Amino acid sequence: MNRSHVSTGRITLRRIHTNTFNMLEILSFPFMQRALIAGVLIAILLATLGIFVLMRNMAFFGDGIAHASLAGIALGVLTGVAPLPVALAYAVIVALIIYGLERSTRLSSDTIIGILFTASMALGVVLLAATPGFQPELVSFLFGNILTITLTDIVLIGSFATIILVWLLGWHRHLTYATLDPDSATIAGINTQLHTILLYIALAVSVVLGVKILGIVLISALLIIPAATGSLIAGTFKSFFFSSAIMSSIVVVLGLLLSFFINAPSGATIILVAAGVFFLVAIGTRLLHKT
Repeated sequence: MNRSHVSTGRITLRRIHTNTFNMLEILSFPFMQRALIAGVLIAILLATLGIFVLMRNMAFFGDGIAHASLAGIALGVLTGVAPLPVALAYAVIVALIIYGLERSTRLSSDTIIGILFTASMALGVVLLAATPGFQPELVSFLFGNILTITLTDIVLIGSFATIILVWLLGWHRHLTYATLDPDSATIAGINTQLHTILLYIALAVSVVLGVKILGIVLISALLIIPAATGSLIAGTFKSFFFSSAIMSSIVVVLGLLLSFFINAPSGATIILVAAGVFFLVAIGTRLLHKT
């Protein structure tokens, strides 16, 4: 008989009759099944959106939105409302403000994001200070805990992922055109403003959904690293999408399983695996180009 418990993204096993676990036993745990499903959904979603983040040089966007969402999470905790919906709404508002300021001022995107990011973090700290008692749920959002994913979380992530991926599938040509050459895209009749706004909203929603899995501190890594890895091996734009999504899914599964065996925080292990794969691919492609 085997028993397990989950704490702060770390799996601790008490082996009673055996010291070994086979893969089927690992996958038989309900929390592991939920973690894998949610992790792969977020991995595909963030990797796909990460392609446009790279093309637009918006690497700081995900990090800024993730940290800004702390204010929404804190507001939800303080008012007794579920933190995730409040954080989603707050992140979308911040994303729209970023877009508006980018168009109405001469400030760079990074400057605007930096201002909103720090202001929201400060607001979050003030709200948290006004919250009585210890709130363990906040630790989950700060550092992530993929192992505490519930069926409700999976339904929520799956619903948003389906909507966003269907939009990307149907309009990726317009979005790509608007990203690479917005002036020509506008002349061609593409509503570049609408596509950019929708992209910002999709990014905000996806990042906040991923915060519960990897935490505010690490979530932007899953937005950037798999897409960057895919860009090193992709020969066409189509293969760029597929390689990024597949790479992201693989590192999530490998990182989650590895964290099981070494008893390490799952979110951090996933990102370390992603970074390791990136460096291996970068070195491998460089060696291939030399030969």
